Order: sequence, then C-alpha cells, then structure tokens
Amino acid sequence: MGKCYPTVTEEYEKAVEKCKKKLRGLIAEKKCAPLILRLAWHAAGTYDYKTKTGGPFGTIRSPEELSHAANNGLDIAVRLLEPIKQQFPILSYADFDQLAGIVAVEVTGGPEIPFHPGREDKTKPPPEGRLPNATKGTDHLRQVFGHQMGLSDQDIVTLSGGHTLGRCHKERSGFEGPWTFNPLIFDNSYFKELLAGEKEGLLQLPTDKVLLEDPVFRPLVEKYAADEEAFFRDYAESHLKLSELGFAEAE
Repeated sequence: MGKCYPTVTEEYEKAVEKCKKKLRGLIAEKKCAPLILRLAWHAAGTYDYKTKTGGPFGTIRSPEELSHAANNGLDIAVRLLEPIKQQFPILSYADFDQLAGIVAVEVTGGPEIPFHPGREDKTKPPPEGRLPNATKGTDHLRQVFGHQMGLSDQDIVTLSGGHTLGRCHKERSGFEGPWTFNPLIFDNSYFKELLAGEKEGLLQLPTDKVLLEDPVFRPLVEKYAADEEAFFRDYAESHLKLSELGFAEAE
C-alpha cells in the first residue's frame, strides 16, 4: 500500500535541494547533528493518530511548545537553523525541520532517508506530555509510540538506536552523558554498548535498559548490534514513518 503525497512546484523541489546543501554545511561546521535530529523527532513525535493532532507541522518553533519540559534546549536548534530557513521562504517550517533531521543523519554517516515535501505549517501546538519519558518502562514506550503515534515495536527499537548520536545534558533532562564513545557518528554502537552493560562515562536511560528485558525488543537489539546494515535499512524506514506522521495518508 503506497502513500499519496501532495504535489509541489518545481521551484519548491529546487529549493529543497539547495536547502539540503546549506544544511549539510551548517550541521558539519557546528557539529550539531544530535540537536537537530532531536528537534525533528520531537516535532514529529507529538502526533496522535486518533485525534489527528500534533506531529511534524512546524509548531515546535512556537514559544509554547518550546517551553515543554521535554523540549529543553531545542530553542538553540531553532536559533541555529533560522538563518538558513530565511534563505528559503518558499519552504514550510514543517518541511524544513524534517529535512534538517534527515540531513543530520546523513552528515554523520547514517543511512539516506527519503524526503517527500509538502507539509503545511499549523499554528496550534499539541498539549504537553506526548513525548516519551526516559524514566519509564516498556508499557510507556508502547503507549507513546504504538497507541499514540501508530508505530510498531520494531520502530521503537530502531528509533532508540538513533541515540547513537548525541548525549544528555543534566540541565535539560536530568541525565548526563553520551550513549556511545563517538556521539557524532551514526552507527550501531548504541546497540553494542547496550548489550555490553554499563560503562564508566556512558549513559543508559531506563528506557534503554528495558529494551533488553522485553521478549520482542531484545532480539532486535541483538540483531542490530550484529548487523549494522540491517539497522540502517530499518532505521531509514522508521525515521521516514516518524517524519510523515499525519502527513501522507495511505492510498
């Protein structure tokens, strides 16, 4: 079953390609891929498929949504990206933010993720509390990713693998440290370190550790730790789904 994407103009498509080049340069120079990816994820991850509200439609840039506790520090990403966005007024913020997230993965060595433009900006931000809480367990993960967003168990594990990039900051989340020893490289290190157990200098959140305890999640962790190509392939699919929540309906 395919999806029906809106038609955009040739001018719009050209702007997307030019914008990608600018984003690559910024993200490589500022070494801000983890932060940009987090912005894209947090924008999309508020989607509720039952009410068709929230999602990747530009609202995360509103002061109200940026003030949500889960979004601490994302104002930095907004400020970094704004000069590039101003060069491409034709693009919606909704498209721009998701394009930036895809470029962040590619710049750090991750898989190429398809991008379909055409998201329209919305003005009403979602209520606070829709994003995952790092202190909770498997039921919570399935509630947020499955029941709220409509994603699968496999998506939960692959998207968790995106934590191979970046680190937590105590002042933003209450946690401190990176998940891997190379937090600016997108690879399958997250799964390898998770299976290896806690190490000095590395972080494992409660929502990371529960992936090892669940009979569905753990085999996927083991699969991706052993096969980076499989992780990249499945991650690209999951990231695409996340970036298009509420955007393109299946035909």
